[in-house]
Amino acid sequence: MTRAMGAAMRRIHVGNALSAFGLGFTVPYLYVYVAQVRGLGAMTAGLVLAVFAVAALIVLPFAGRAIVRRGPLPVLLAALVTAALGALSLGLAGTAWAVLLSAAALGAGQAVMQPALATMIVDCSSADTRSRAFAMQFFLQNLGLGVGGLIGGHLVDTTRVSSFTLLFAIEAAMFLLLVGVLATVRMPHSPRLEDAPEGSAKGSWKQLLGNRAMVQLCVLGFVLFFACYGQFESGLSAYGVEAAGISTSTLGTALAANTLMIVVAQFAVLKLVERRRRSRVIAAVGLIWAVAWLAAGYAGLGHGSQEMATAAFVSTYALFGLGEAMLSPTVAPLVADLAPEGMAGQYNSAFALVKQLALAVGPAVGGPLGASLHGPYIVTFLLFSLGITFLALRLGRQLTAVQDRPWLARGTRVVTRGGAPAEPVAADA
Repeated sequence: MTRAMGAAMRRIHVGNALSAFGLGFTVPYLYVYVAQVRGLGAMTAGLVLAVFAVAALIVLPFAGRAIVRRGPLPVLLAALVTAALGALSLGLAGTAWAVLLSAAALGAGQAVMQPALATMIVDCSSADTRSRAFAMQFFLQNLGLGVGGLIGGHLVDTTRVSSFTLLFAIEAAMFLLLVGVLATVRMPHSPRLEDAPEGSAKGSWKQLLGNRAMVQLCVLGFVLFFACYGQFESGLSAYGVEAAGISTSTLGTALAANTLMIVVAQFAVLKLVERRRRSRVIAAVGLIWAVAWLAAGYAGLGHGSQEMATAAFVSTYALFGLGEAMLSPTVAPLVADLAPEGMAGQYNSAFALVKQLALAVGPAVGGPLGASLHGPYIVTFLLFSLGITFLALRLGRQLTAVQDRPWLARGTRVVTRGGAPAEPVAADA
C-alpha cells in the first residue's frame, strides 16, 4: 500500500466512524420519536421503518452503475448531502407526509453510503491488506453506533420535541462533517465504465448474474442477514420477551454484549481467520450461530431458572457478535475479489441490495414467529444457520484458489477477475 493509499484509507475509516456515530444518535429512538413524541401513531412509525427499506431497494440498483461510471467518492458525497438533508428535515417534520419524505431521503442516502465506502476501501487496499481494512471498518461502525446510542440516550427526553430535533441535527452535522473529511481524499485511479468497451454498462447486471460464484454468495448473504441481523430487533427480541420472560433492560444488555463481543474480539479473530479459507470461515460462522440458536432455545423453552434463561439469552447475542467479527474480514473482501476489473461498485451495490432485502423480509417473518410460535421459530432459524454452513462449503467449490485463500496473492492489488471454479489444491486449514 502506498502512502497516498494509506492516507486515503485513514480518512475513509474516520468517515465510517463519524457516519456510524451519527446514526447511533437516532436509530434506536426513531419509532418512539414518530409514534409518541410527534404523536403520529404506531402505523406511521411502522411506515417510516418500511420507507427506509423501500428507499434503499429503489436506489441501490442505480447506485452501483453510478459508482462504476463516476467513481465512489462523488457518489458518496451526494449520498451524504442527501442523508444530511433527510436527517435535518426529519427532526423538524411535524406531519406524516413530511416525516415519510424525510425518511425516504435519509434511507436512500444511508443505503448508497454502504457500497460507496466499500468500493473506496477496495480501491485503497491491496490483496494482503483488504481483510484488515474491512475488519477495521466493521469495528469502527459498531463502536460509533454504540457510543452514539449511549450519548443519544442521555440527551433524549420524550416530553420535549426539541431534544429529538437536537439528535437529528447532530446526525446531519456528522454527515456534513464527513463530506468535509472526504472531499479532499485523493483516490487512486481505478478503471471506470468510460474506460471499458461500449455497451459494457448494459451488460453489467447480466455479467454479474452470469458469475455463478457471485450469485451463490448473494444467496448465502441473504441467508446470513435474514438469520441474524434480521432477527436482532424483531423476532429474537419478541421471542425473548414472550418465551423467556426477558425484560427490556435485559434486551439492552444483550445488544450491548453483542457490540462488546465485536469490539473486543474483532482483531483477535482477524488473526485466526485471515489465513483460513474464506468458505470455511463462513461455514464455521453457521455452526457458531447454530449454537447461539440452541442457547436461545434453552432460554425460552428450557426449564431452568430465570437467571439461567437470562444468561443463555445474553450469550445468544454474544455468539452472534463472534460470528459477525469473523464475517467482517471475510465476506466484503470476497465480494470485491469476485468483481471484474472496474466493477467493484456494481458488485458491492448488488450485495447491499441483497442485504436490504434480507433485512426487510427477516423482521416480517421472524417477528410473528418469535412472538407466538416459539418452538418452530427456534427450529427454523437453527436450520437456517446450518444452511449457512452448507451454502458456504458449496460456494467454496466455485471459488478459485486465490479467491478462497487470498494470502496466495500477496503483493498484488488484484486478487482475481471473474468467477472460474478453483483448480484442485492441496487441503489446508
